[in-house]
Amino acid sequence: MAGKNKQLLRGLEQELRFLTEIGAEFIFAPDGSDQAGPVLRVAAGKQEILQALEKRILRCTLCPLSRGRTRAVPGEGNYSTALMFVGEGPGADEDIQGRPFVGRAGQLLTKIIAAMNFSRPDVYITNIVKCRPPQNRTPVREEIEKCRPYLLEQIENIGPRVIVSLGKVATDFFRPSAAGMSSLRGNFIEYGNILVMPTFHPSYLIRNEGNKEIKKLVWQDMQKVMEALGRK
Repeated sequence: MAGKNKQLLRGLEQELRFLTEIGAEFIFAPDGSDQAGPVLRVAAGKQEILQALEKRILRCTLCPLSRGRTRAVPGEGNYSTALMFVGEGPGADEDIQGRPFVGRAGQLLTKIIAAMNFSRPDVYITNIVKCRPPQNRTPVREEIEKCRPYLLEQIENIGPRVIVSLGKVATDFFRPSAAGMSSLRGNFIEYGNILVMPTFHPSYLIRNEGNKEIKKLVWQDMQKVMEALGRK
């Protein structure tokens, strides 16, 4: 019984810390009624906000990418996660399924996440642009700017402690730079109160499949992320 109580207290402690981090000033009802009520309302409110945002993304026609898509790809995962992955944009497989990172690059990302002692449902995965650019080209400035409010709203409501930016386009969203990924990767960027870890995009690893050094560098980056999250 003592062990179970200790576990419940630890879980409550973690939940209270999370609520404090997202700015919930009033957690308990002033009349001393059941504490779970307000906590559940905060969680439900967050879920409603993000689900409504995803529906807006699915209907979005703000830029020409919407005219060539099969499906928009808002993102998926845990709305209360401490860890978020942000890529460049959906590819062909993602455009068909409406889910981020489900092709070869996505399968590799899933393995990286597992190696970090997480699973995909533990984290949140999304992209800078939510519709597939033709022939998987790099999104242009107008497309990125039209999608920018969506990603900012996702970040604000999810409130991750660490974001992993996958590739140059995603990294430039948080801090534009003329430097290449070889120089940028492995060094945290401060984005408000969030740490951003730039690393190579999984598709880059696939294109350089025989280069073990690149894989080693990505793993070093993920170890730093794990350490920042207290998971190492």
